[in-house]
Amino acid sequence: MVERQLEFRGIGDARVLEAMRHVPRHFFVGPEFARNAYDDHPLPIGDGQTISQPYIVALTLEAARIGPDDAVLDVGTGSGYAAAVASELAARVVSVERHPGLAESAERTLTSLGYSVQVVTADGSLGWPEGAPYDVIVAAATGPGVPDAWLAQLADGGRIVMPVGRSGGAQHLALFERGADGMLVETNLGGVSFVPLVGEQAWPAPEPRRS
Repeated sequence: MVERQLEFRGIGDARVLEAMRHVPRHFFVGPEFARNAYDDHPLPIGDGQTISQPYIVALTLEAARIGPDDAVLDVGTGSGYAAAVASELAARVVSVERHPGLAESAERTLTSLGYSVQVVTADGSLGWPEGAPYDVIVAAATGPGVPDAWLAQLADGGRIVMPVGRSGGAQHLALFERGADGMLVETNLGGVSFVPLVGEQAWPAPEPRRS
């Protein structure tokens, strides 16, 4: 996976590559998908969510430039895989998931594998103020832009990597860097396709289907 999907496609951060080698991705998917866990595409994990393809996880974390002393906010825990990889790179990881079932399952998996990640069930668009400030915020769901709550929780010189756009429409992965003047500078990292970031400062929850 690392050689064919990551290095071949330009991922060059040695710490990210080593973390991707170390985290056992097959433990973060259902048994019916274990044989496909290392394939270069997303897989369903329940509640309409997916585990992102390995390349996108690596691209996100490489762009975030996570240092060994950094605090990271991971928005959209999902299976917990990206949080596990981030925890190999950072001093501290807080991961927020709005679906209680996914949060509980991810926490069990992370704990069983020995990863020290704080998993909380909450509205990810509001971040997690109790753990702020964060040097890095990464998201696995696409929003209309950077939520104000994240800006309030981002450290000086911090980075945000998130998909921007509407679910089912045009999206791109973006790196936002906070400069010395407090302003954000955006870098477009290319087109992507993610589930929506749903919350108070993101997209509204879909209307329930009527029978």
